[in-house]
Amino acid sequence: MAGGLAGLLDDVAALAKLAAASVDDIGAAAGRASMKAAGVVVDDTAVTPTYVQGLAADRELPIIKRIATGSLKNKLLFILPAALLLSEFVPLLVEVILMFGGTFLCFEGAHKIIHALKGDDHDHDVPSVIKGPEAEAETISGAIRTDFILSAEIMVISLKEVIDEGFAARLIIMVVVAIFITIVVYGLVALIVKMDDVGLALARRDDESSQKLGLGLVRAMPKVLTFLTIIGTAAMLWVGGHILIVGAHELGWDWPYDVVHDLEGAVSDVGGIGGVLGWLANTAVSALVGLVYGTIVATVYDAIKARRSGDHSEGPAVAAAH
Repeated sequence: MAGGLAGLLDDVAALAKLAAASVDDIGAAAGRASMKAAGVVVDDTAVTPTYVQGLAADRELPIIKRIATGSLKNKLLFILPAALLLSEFVPLLVEVILMFGGTFLCFEGAHKIIHALKGDDHDHDVPSVIKGPEAEAETISGAIRTDFILSAEIMVISLKEVIDEGFAARLIIMVVVAIFITIVVYGLVALIVKMDDVGLALARRDDESSQKLGLGLVRAMPKVLTFLTIIGTAAMLWVGGHILIVGAHELGWDWPYDVVHDLEGAVSDVGGIGGVLGWLANTAVSALVGLVYGTIVATVYDAIKARRSGDHSEGPAVAAAH
């Protein structure tokens, strides 16, 4: 009996170790998957604060909470089931969808740069003052719709990183990724949005050091948002270009991938900094590919949009002439 009990305890201990190792593996895989989606996460973090600009301070956090809840529903109830089914039965289609996501990232990054250079970068403008519950609900719905696109990219990019795992492991990892990224993005958004309020509270204190710190925070926030937007744009081009290069390789076109791989190999032997130089080379080429490809897509998009606008404006005029 004692021997049987000891054996049972040994088995329990072994199972516990196995479970712990599995948890570690899932955590590590979720971390890798999340890092692959970093570019979209930065853009999501940069975009969302614009939806609460002009609102009363006491409405900012409740609205962010509602957007975050909608984002989590997007990921867990809609995107995750579809992505898992595709990865289980048509894994090649995940690569194709990812290529479309990479195209969108390149387009979005290049489009921002083009319109910023033209001085009309208003992609995510919202009214400076929003009044009434209906307008607030519309703002939240618009933010959740935008989040759906970004969340889909995040989840598919993350899924690609763990697509070789078993179905159950994939499910757990993706749930962890969805919850983790939502908390990180909207936690940072809440921090960014309330930072100017913290600055104002410090500026009202009696001691001079708090006042200086508070005024510094208030003055810094517009620059922080601008910096986040720049970083987000660069990250979209880099991640989008990288997705296209790797996706082309997976689908049978090896030349772009081989060029990047050879370039990485050429600098990887530099003592002490070879790894960093290899990453920089990969990132630079990926960003360049993203910028060129995105500029082409954005130019075609703007041309089609302008032509359609011209057709609509000419229609009534032609009708009136007759």
